[in-house]
Amino acid sequence: MSTLSRIILQRLKQIPKIPSVWEADRREISDYVADSIDEGNDAGSSHSDCIIWVDGTQGTVRSLSVVPSDSGPEPLVRAFLQAMENPQGPQSPARPQKIVVRDRQIQFYLRGVLQDLDIAVDYVPELPLIDELFETLQQGSEPHEAELPERYASTLVEKAFDMWEAAPWNILNEQQILAVELNTWDIDTLYVSVLGMAGVEYGLLMYRSLESLKQFRQRVLVGDQSPKQMQEAFLEQDCLYLNFELIEGPTRPRNPLPGLDWLQDSPEAINPEFGSLHPLEGLRTTLVEEEGATLVVALEALNRFFVKHYDSLEGPPFPALQARYRIPNPADDPGRKTISITVKTLPEVADELMEQTSQAFSDQVGLGSGFPVLRDDFVPEGSLILLMQFSLEWVQHLRHSPVVYYQALIEPQAAPIGLPVVLIQTTRPKAQILIQDLQQAGGIKAVCFNQGRDLISGESYELGLLQSGDGEFHLFAEYQPSELTDKRILKHWQQWQQEHNGACGVVIAGGVTGTSKGKPQIKDIYAFFETTAQTSEALGLPPLQLQYALDWELDR
Repeated sequence: MSTLSRIILQRLKQIPKIPSVWEADRREISDYVADSIDEGNDAGSSHSDCIIWVDGTQGTVRSLSVVPSDSGPEPLVRAFLQAMENPQGPQSPARPQKIVVRDRQIQFYLRGVLQDLDIAVDYVPELPLIDELFETLQQGSEPHEAELPERYASTLVEKAFDMWEAAPWNILNEQQILAVELNTWDIDTLYVSVLGMAGVEYGLLMYRSLESLKQFRQRVLVGDQSPKQMQEAFLEQDCLYLNFELIEGPTRPRNPLPGLDWLQDSPEAINPEFGSLHPLEGLRTTLVEEEGATLVVALEALNRFFVKHYDSLEGPPFPALQARYRIPNPADDPGRKTISITVKTLPEVADELMEQTSQAFSDQVGLGSGFPVLRDDFVPEGSLILLMQFSLEWVQHLRHSPVVYYQALIEPQAAPIGLPVVLIQTTRPKAQILIQDLQQAGGIKAVCFNQGRDLISGESYELGLLQSGDGEFHLFAEYQPSELTDKRILKHWQQWQQEHNGACGVVIAGGVTGTSKGKPQIKDIYAFFETTAQTSEALGLPPLQLQYALDWELDR
């Protein structure tokens, strides 16, 4: 057992001794509590303990610290020395007359270490003051369930599930803004951005002003921002929000295809979350009566709008649409039984936001030094990627189909077997956007596989890339040659390329959420790009290294 040196003892004995009883304890805490006590906490362990020293006579906290649960008893003494010499708050250095603890091992340990300081160490079965402090910490630091106004709670949840069924993220991206004109409850217009087309997060952001929406997008488009800066931009939004959280359960099997969990889960597996963001208030999950009423009528109007105009909103360009609805007033107002609400699209705002995004990306790409541009944002999240062969009958049909976009870059092959293709199967709206993006990028110039390596894990990958006509490369899949299945897939692709002298195709199809998933029919195919397979050397691509981006989350 370590003991205090003579020099340390001499220093501590100079601290004034007061007729006070201090309490001490060490308890395991959750990550939420650990983060709330010490924002820079990095205990290096999966569990943390909190050490607390309080002056039981004065009822004040002298020291509060977080340590790994697997650390020894020494941190308890270090915390005690801090409590004596550098106490928290406006307290003076002091040495207690007695210490009480509720753990026999801690009692015996402290007696041995502190025996030369003339401080009694006693055992008591309970420490009510510390119990109360830990309970307060636990309640104040763990995330709270969203609190909805009682009179609107069930209606809000019902409207949220209606929105989930409408699934506007299948037809709208976050830059295609809608305006909901309310002119009630101190809100003139809500500007709605739909989240979910990327397959990462689903919901609605309903900004209280168009200025706030534009400011936030400008902030996030600035490159090289720290996690703190991104967090600050998030908190400066001025909006109401509806977010859909996936409910995980121990009996719920995980979908092996990234992004498809969201698309295949029934509404019972989705938890709607409501809240508010304000630059001066930050994040709030408790809604007041007027906010609840606002969300009820806004969601009802939006649901009606999406049902009526779904087909018109599916394909580009983003149309100019407007509709007016009379929504039952959920608030107690005998003189106003209904509320007139106008919902309309804002194509001009959408074009402005798209231009800002394109310009920001171009600026960031321009910072490179001639290195080929590699992007991973073309192929939609949740897409199913297959390397397969299409029969000659299918190839001929697709070449001449009036409803399929066709790109001919090679001479038709008179081969005895089908053409090798990269099949990208997604939803119909996402397929249409992908086709439009590829058209604007000059079509597909080549398909290649390039070596990639994760320097941290040591894993090697074969990266499936599409080269568009503008010279940029777009990631469509990652394969691990060390995995038997991936190795077999890559081997077949190489054999097919040898048989067809590099001729291949890229097929864009829908139906990923239906019965044709993994086996699309002719009716599911929207585009057929004939192209060639090239080596990475021929395209000037060096081996790539995986780089990790820092994730961030809100301080709790």
